[in-house]
Amino acid sequence: MAKKRVGGLYLVLSEEYGNGRSIWEIACEAVAGGIDILQMREKGKTQDELRCFGLALGELCRSNNVAFIVNDDPNLARELDADGVHLGQEDLLRYPIETVRRILGPGKIIGVSTHSPEQAMLTCELGPDYIAYGPVFPTETKDYSIGTAGARAVLQKSSCPVVFIGGINPSNLDELLAMGVRTIALIRGIMQAENIRERTAWYKEKLRV
Repeated sequence: MAKKRVGGLYLVLSEEYGNGRSIWEIACEAVAGGIDILQMREKGKTQDELRCFGLALGELCRSNNVAFIVNDDPNLARELDADGVHLGQEDLLRYPIETVRRILGPGKIIGVSTHSPEQAMLTCELGPDYIAYGPVFPTETKDYSIGTAGARAVLQKSSCPVVFIGGINPSNLDELLAMGVRTIALIRGIMQAENIRERTAWYKEKLRV
């Protein structure tokens, strides 16, 4: 099985940032708007709720050629036949990448969060399929940001694809694009848009520049 390509517009879907809107409708509108990757990041749901929601999201993504990623849990990712899993740095202590590859089987994607240029380079040496780098700008979802000073070097020197994340919005996107960034992950930037489909399509078009 060939892995889906890691690139383009990546939505991290999390109900806590949906401002009370239907999380399913948000997902559907974002898919219709053109996201390339969707990560299910739900910290407050039970395992049964995650399975039920994940099955529906997986079908939505497969029907629209969107890569479906599960946050934190490679066993759930395997159960859902997701395209891959995303791990935090702390998850690597419990699930080394070689262990995760055995759990998921061939043709699956493993992504890992990184929070500094040094950590990004070291993590790439472990052999993930992509790294997420950030938060590059201040964001309500984190209590810190790392800035863009090292972003160009990470992009140029990384041996694996880099997904930039954290506080990205229309006012700062051009700064990243000027560095050559073409893969970004958003949470509130899509989920809290007045018109999710239109805003998603706008980001997608900007990334083609």
